Amino acid sequence: MLTIYDTTLRDGSQAENFNLSVEDKLRIALKLDELGVDFIEGGWPGSNPKDVEFFQEIRKYELKHARITAFGSTRMFANRTEEDPNLKALVAAGTPGVTIFGKTWDIHVTDALRIGLEDNLTIIVESLAFLRRHVEYLFYDAEHFFDGFKANRDYALATLDRAVAGGAQCLVLCDTNGGTLPTEIVAVMAEVKNHLAVSGKSIDLGIHAHNDSETAVANSLVAVENGAVQIQGTINGFGERCGNANLTSIIPALALKMNRDFAARPNLGRLRDTSRFVTEIANLPHNKYQPYVGQSAFAHKGGIHVSAVQRNPITYEHIEPERVGNVRRILISDLAGKSNVLHKARKFGLDLDSKDPALAAIVKNLKELENQGFQYEGAEASFELLMRKAMGTERKFFDLKSFRILSQKTKSGESPLEEATIRLEVGGEMVHTAALGDGPVNALDKALRKALTRFYPQLGEMELCDYKVRVLASEHGTGARIRVLVESKDADSRWGTVGVSHDILEASWQALVDSITYKLLKDERRRHQEG
Repeated sequence: MLTIYDTTLRDGSQAENFNLSVEDKLRIALKLDELGVDFIEGGWPGSNPKDVEFFQEIRKYELKHARITAFGSTRMFANRTEEDPNLKALVAAGTPGVTIFGKTWDIHVTDALRIGLEDNLTIIVESLAFLRRHVEYLFYDAEHFFDGFKANRDYALATLDRAVAGGAQCLVLCDTNGGTLPTEIVAVMAEVKNHLAVSGKSIDLGIHAHNDSETAVANSLVAVENGAVQIQGTINGFGERCGNANLTSIIPALALKMNRDFAARPNLGRLRDTSRFVTEIANLPHNKYQPYVGQSAFAHKGGIHVSAVQRNPITYEHIEPERVGNVRRILISDLAGKSNVLHKARKFGLDLDSKDPALAAIVKNLKELENQGFQYEGAEASFELLMRKAMGTERKFFDLKSFRILSQKTKSGESPLEEATIRLEVGGEMVHTAALGDGPVNALDKALRKALTRFYPQLGEMELCDYKVRVLASEHGTGARIRVLVESKDADSRWGTVGVSHDILEASWQALVDSITYKLLKDERRRHQEG
């Protein structure tokens, strides 16, 4: 059985413009766990405080399947093993698994580490032996293995021998520079397997490919075909330079093309949602042309293709899009999207079927809103409210009459003073209040809560925990539309909401109102169930 090892939170975060907070990393880790990923590499605890905090925070969550791993390097040659700060940080992370990398390419040993080749072999075996006593899962990343093998075959194989002697449970062969082609993978893995067999060593092999030659996915699949049982990669292929092996392409290929078994296979229907969730959290645009999960992956536009697909989709589709959570899109038709809406309705517990007139209204409204820039992958609470409005089951807890934001700066070098004033009607009663805040959005959020908490005390336990802004169609400059994504939480759950406008305050207001409305609706629904 194969194991899927995700390194989005560590290797993926080395991509340009890919930045995650601790909260972001926690949310993505939980999403990966839902997908059925076997191992989630959370970061390098010896490198920065953010990763240390992530490992502390993730312990508060009970994952359904995935095991968290920490990443680091072999010890520095000048340090005693027990005193090496990197190794101590890996143990302190308290993760079930640890992955360390070591030098395989002799030029890295002599030119980067500036130690002898035998000294490098020593630190490999000693580092792994030390960690073996502290973790349940211990993996060894043979950095630059394919380049190292081509440069000095015997030495590259010797590093694997020492990793096995140190207690590694899986040897992960890394194409760190991303320059290896699939044909080379076949030959090198054959020699590795033969060497281990002759040496009497039985150990799992893995693959960690980078995409600098546009072959990372192909290299990973070829490696599996030739004996690799652990596949490392990132969601959407995020990673340094040209990226890593893309798990959103690898996972469906393994399941649907190669008929391989792994824990995430039954959850393929979550794949597109996971892909878009990660890009939304990272505040990056979605790659609509991405295989399997992209918006255009199963889009058909006019002419012979559309006619053929409507008769038999297999004529122009290599798989059924629903198998990976995607949908077929006939770009000149209003049929696209209904299956997705029905799926969401079931998830939200809404009574909606394919013959309900509200379904067509929801799909039409959804298309119009998406054309304006709304995206709901990271804002399911807003989508549920949209559906309820179309079905006539919307619950209005308050009604805005007006709001005003004042920003005053009196001295250079000091932050502006922001004040929000708001007028609402709640149950026939008018409420007029104001609040100061750290920025206009914070002031608006405080004024809104101040006005409503008297009527809905449970809002006191609600917290806005993330706020993201994306400029849409940036060629319009300061006149561009803005999309605001807000994440909120209370004692037992968290949810996302979205707003879009040319005005950042209006977009923020939409997302804030949806967030509070969803909280009140959720609590009301729970009271009914308990009663």
